[in-house]
Amino acid sequence: MIHLVDSYRFVDFMTRKVVEGWVAKEERMAEERPREIPWTPIDRPLHECRIAAISSGGIALKTDEPFDGEIERQDPWRSDPSFRVLPSTATEEDVEIHHLHIDPSFGHQDLNCVLPLQRLAELEASGELGSVAPRHYSFMGYTTDASTLLENSVPSMVRCLQEDQVDLVLLVPI
Repeated sequence: MIHLVDSYRFVDFMTRKVVEGWVAKEERMAEERPREIPWTPIDRPLHECRIAAISSGGIALKTDEPFDGEIERQDPWRSDPSFRVLPSTATEEDVEIHHLHIDPSFGHQDLNCVLPLQRLAELEASGELGSVAPRHYSFMGYTTDASTLLENSVPSMVRCLQEDQVDLVLLVPI
């Protein structure tokens, strides 16, 4: 049985139409200028790799400063460009989901929906992964201006990933 995902379930009609237009334009542009996927293939088996997860779900520890939701409230096309660090031991009880464009109840019920830390730990325990990194990351997705995120937050996350000797990153788009 195939289940279709409604990417626009939690947005209003006008937002849906605007985003659908952008998506259609991007698809046309991609057909006109195909390019290589900028991923680096892994050079060793998964059972020898260290992995970290990065989620765009706006997840923060309850003890951390929350993401700035006022940015999103004032302009629903923008979001807080900062990121938060989450330990591999984080659970639903430890975190808050600050993203205003998603229904956070799924992540509150099962953190693995938005940041699959327990699933990664299971893969490590089974020997399918070498190890799970001690730190994982979350930022606010759904923004039309990602320049500050790309200029400041991403390089900082990359430095942390390098410090933790991460081989692979699991991107969890929300």
